[in-house]
Amino acid sequence: MRSSVLARVIPAIAVALALAAPAAAAPVADVEQGPVSRTGDEIDIPFTKFVLDNGLTLVVHEDHKAPIVAVNVWYHVGSKDEKPGKTGFAHLFEHLMFNGTENYNDDYMKPFDRVGGTEMNGTTNVDRTNYFQNVPSTALDLALWMESDRMGHLLGAIDQAKLDEQRGVVQNEKRQGENQPYGRMWGIIAENTYPAGHPYSWTTIGSMEDLNAASLEDVHEWFKRYYGAANAVLVIAGDVDAETVRQKVEHYFGDIAPGPPLTRQEAWVAKRSGSHRATMQDRVSQARVVKVWNTPPWGALEDDYLDLVGLILGSGKTSRLYKRLVYDDQIASDVVAFNASRELGSQMIIWATALPGQDLATVERALDEELARFLAEGPTEREVERAKAEFRSRFVRGIERIGGFGGKSDVLAQNEVYGGRPDFYKTTLSRRAAATAEDLQRAAVKWLSDGVFTLEIHPVPPFKSAAQGADRSRLPEVGDSPDVSFPSLQRATLDNGLEIVLAERHAVPLVQLSLIVDAGYAADQGAIPGTANLAMNMLDEGTTSRSALEISEELQLLGATLFAGSSLDTSSVTLSALRGNLGPSLDLFADVILNPAFPEADFERLKRQQLASIQREKTSPFQMALRVFPVLIYGPDHAYSVPFTGSGTEDSVGRLTRQNLIDFHRTWFKPQNATLVVVGDVTMEEIRSQIEARFGSWQPGEVPRKNVGSVAVQGGNKLYLIDRPDSIQSVIVAGHLAPPKGDPDEIAIEAMNQLLGGSFTARINMNLREDKHWSYGASSFILDARGPRPFLVLAPVQTDKTKESIEELRKELTGIIGDRPPAPEEVAKAKDQQTLTLPGRWETLGAVASSIAEMIGFGLPEDYWQRYPDLVRSLDREQVAAAARKVVHPDELVWVVVGDRAKIEPGLRQLGFADIQLIDADGKPVDAPSPATVGAASE
Repeated sequence: MRSSVLARVIPAIAVALALAAPAAAAPVADVEQGPVSRTGDEIDIPFTKFVLDNGLTLVVHEDHKAPIVAVNVWYHVGSKDEKPGKTGFAHLFEHLMFNGTENYNDDYMKPFDRVGGTEMNGTTNVDRTNYFQNVPSTALDLALWMESDRMGHLLGAIDQAKLDEQRGVVQNEKRQGENQPYGRMWGIIAENTYPAGHPYSWTTIGSMEDLNAASLEDVHEWFKRYYGAANAVLVIAGDVDAETVRQKVEHYFGDIAPGPPLTRQEAWVAKRSGSHRATMQDRVSQARVVKVWNTPPWGALEDDYLDLVGLILGSGKTSRLYKRLVYDDQIASDVVAFNASRELGSQMIIWATALPGQDLATVERALDEELARFLAEGPTEREVERAKAEFRSRFVRGIERIGGFGGKSDVLAQNEVYGGRPDFYKTTLSRRAAATAEDLQRAAVKWLSDGVFTLEIHPVPPFKSAAQGADRSRLPEVGDSPDVSFPSLQRATLDNGLEIVLAERHAVPLVQLSLIVDAGYAADQGAIPGTANLAMNMLDEGTTSRSALEISEELQLLGATLFAGSSLDTSSVTLSALRGNLGPSLDLFADVILNPAFPEADFERLKRQQLASIQREKTSPFQMALRVFPVLIYGPDHAYSVPFTGSGTEDSVGRLTRQNLIDFHRTWFKPQNATLVVVGDVTMEEIRSQIEARFGSWQPGEVPRKNVGSVAVQGGNKLYLIDRPDSIQSVIVAGHLAPPKGDPDEIAIEAMNQLLGGSFTARINMNLREDKHWSYGASSFILDARGPRPFLVLAPVQTDKTKESIEELRKELTGIIGDRPPAPEEVAKAKDQQTLTLPGRWETLGAVASSIAEMIGFGLPEDYWQRYPDLVRSLDREQVAAAARKVVHPDELVWVVVGDRAKIEPGLRQLGFADIQLIDADGKPVDAPSPATVGAASE
């Protein structure tokens, strides 16, 4: 349950969010049959629309490529429907919707865990609240029963205890968001860009004061007012037929009351004139300037134009602002520009983050100059075409999935709620396809020439109803999980040793290729930490025949994406290409892999950016802990004893030269040291010839052997404390080494971690979040690695419960290997979670490619994924308990806590640790007296 507030909007999401409609919805007939076929390149999501007698709108889309169904409910209510003094209600109520009903008074997610539900969540933004899940097609009745039960039968289950519990969870979510770098800027933007009383003048998560004041009566009134059937849109997408779905929905939802008539706020842009500024300080490593203009509402023609303007100004390396500030002037580490479309009025938001040592005024001046030039000259035709191609390709990739953000059910619900038609997205697509450079310039001049709010963010100085409804007495029976199989694999090997592994998937005209190279961060052993990360980041920064900007522009014109990166054991280059553009996309893919130039000027720029990234990591509590943890559990000499972020240290990156990157590529990029994974709309005959033509002359050679062997236990029962003064949360990380990924008991280890801390309903999260509500979320996980891998427990908790949280974590970790071994029902649930989610696990090309890469990277058997369901189902309780005893060793745990030392150290010293050591963000010891010592001296 996460709040999709403006604070979480990013450019990639902003494009998907823009697919909406005018506030005024056209009337529809009771039953509307959507189009069922299209020719050519037109995008179409066929649907059937019904309106029940109680006003509930039902939209059904049939997609039979996988035996899964997406169930997506949108309520037309968000934080804009709140009143000053009662903010945060929409989001708080979203949390309460997961805490049980009058007929099923238990955690909402439990039945879905048992049937393989995935993509389960609820989100709230300024305009709407939605709830969604993907389930096997055999579990549709269960999903409809559960959704209808909380729509029609919730109030009797909401008591003061549940309200207090979820109030605490939401407040911890607010603390966690504001505890992140730049996290507080969104509240300041809302307050300064809208007049007092405007529905967008407060954040979706609300204020602490209003949340504390929320009463049970307030909550009941909110439900009665906004959660009627007539204020909801239900979308069912997947392996179903429309008429059967209609009958089921009538059965489960038909007796739910429509709800009272509602008053809708008309569009209220609140266009500003003149300029206004504010300055804030935050715990960040780099200064940032943010500019915001109020713009037309979602669905307005000019809103579509401004979305494209945002892409041209700030999306990708060829964008106006990125090229000027990051490439040419090299004064910023990032530039972002996007149009955040909303129902009453949208906002164009632009920000630039200054590189360390750069003057923020200089950054702002360059930004203003480029914007003024754009307003005066307008975009070029090529810029317009790039923006159109980028928008369209993102949309196509989103609707590959039936559920989740940007999936087909999400698109249909969004357009029905805001536009009155599930297919209003076609209006958006056609408007943007027809947009001209002159259209975009006129819209930009009209809305971005005046009325700007500017926010400067500076680092904190280092100061020291029907007559009869469904049977509510029991849950519907769910049939057996549908059979699922992993795609068959085809293999071929070029003469130079490059192996090709292909999984055909012809549902959409996309092909994904991933070159998996046996390198990774572990390849930095014997070299300079941070080399692999910087080298992979530079692959697309220029080849011997293409500049970085030419690569970026070519990708946009082809509608392709390219990503290069590393994990602990492997480095990879991934291309996603439209089938019709596969040939030229492969030309670019091969050029980046075989002929990187590592240009000196770009090397220096990316080196500075990597150093800036390290500085940012050292201001984030989570990343701060994960940077220092590896050396504490591996010791200083192991290949894995580098920051898990892969970025290296400021000292090591400072010593890097361009030659180091050339040597990395020359050493590790050999055909016999790589595997090319291909998934998508292509055959082996087609792809092999194309790969042979581009990679056949790649020369093999010797490759060093990485040492990722076993390591001695570094000693447990130690705690390392990183002081973060005034931190409103403590981040607790505990861990030690576990067996490698290829361990014979891997399946049992997965099940053990699933019930301990690997899912929402796992022991650790249910303890700290649902029972104690000290945390927004706590978990455990085991990082995949070929060698000894880290078993980690993560828990961000409120500061005043740091000591108590560690006590609870110790209790859970000792309990699972002691007096509370895995219970039969926990093992059954973990097995269900591992197997019943499989029908939707491999819905996308990327998911299939990821599983193949996992099989290759960790030496798993060829039939691993085919046998996986049976291996999991064969597990018994003792095998899972034995896995716990094999992996979990509480006495060997190393603990790292990031928080306000003055407030938490006295409690930590009562916990009986053998040693508590104060360290800095680099993991170096800090010689400083404890707060108790300081106090004694002052007396």
